[in-house]
Amino acid sequence: MTKKTDYLLGIIFAIATVIFIILFITNDIFFNWAFARHHNVLSWYIRPLFIIPIIFFAFKKSLTGVFVSIFALFTSMFWFPAPETSSPQVIEFLAYEMEYLKGIWTASKITMSLFVPIFFIALIIAAWKRNWKLLIGVVISAAVLKIVWSIVFSGEAGSSILKPAIIGLIVCIGGIYYYKKYLMKKQ
Repeated sequence: MTKKTDYLLGIIFAIATVIFIILFITNDIFFNWAFARHHNVLSWYIRPLFIIPIIFFAFKKSLTGVFVSIFALFTSMFWFPAPETSSPQVIEFLAYEMEYLKGIWTASKITMSLFVPIFFIALIIAAWKRNWKLLIGVVISAAVLKIVWSIVFSGEAGSSILKPAIIGLIVCIGGIYYYKKYLMKKQ
């Protein structure tokens, strides 16, 4: 793929991600449909795994790969069918997330929400520049902040995110370690 094609497709998927987020936030029918499926905790386990292809494609300097992976991460919340039942903690935590997204956007909420794009930018830059320490630091910081945010703001229900977040973190660090080893062996 030429750099021009990669750039163009990357921009298309970046725009598609922004459109998805806007549609998700502004369309109540779509929002409720997606969150019904997000009660399926399989989506909680799969989402952190998309960090690995984001890193891989940033290493390869492929904007298409990076933005397809980000698009997949965001949309994966509704890939699985809505579960017949959910644990009370999952229901309570997702009710908090829904209220957070649909509630009034204060300066502190906007500031807090800016951590999401900052995370992606830091992750991509760290991988693009092959800064292993920064890369690991960004991944660990993101997982810790997600866990802390979940527990601090939604109470005990936030602990429902612990297992998927920790497993995702371990898999991501393992993937980074494996990829670094693979590159070093290749050299």
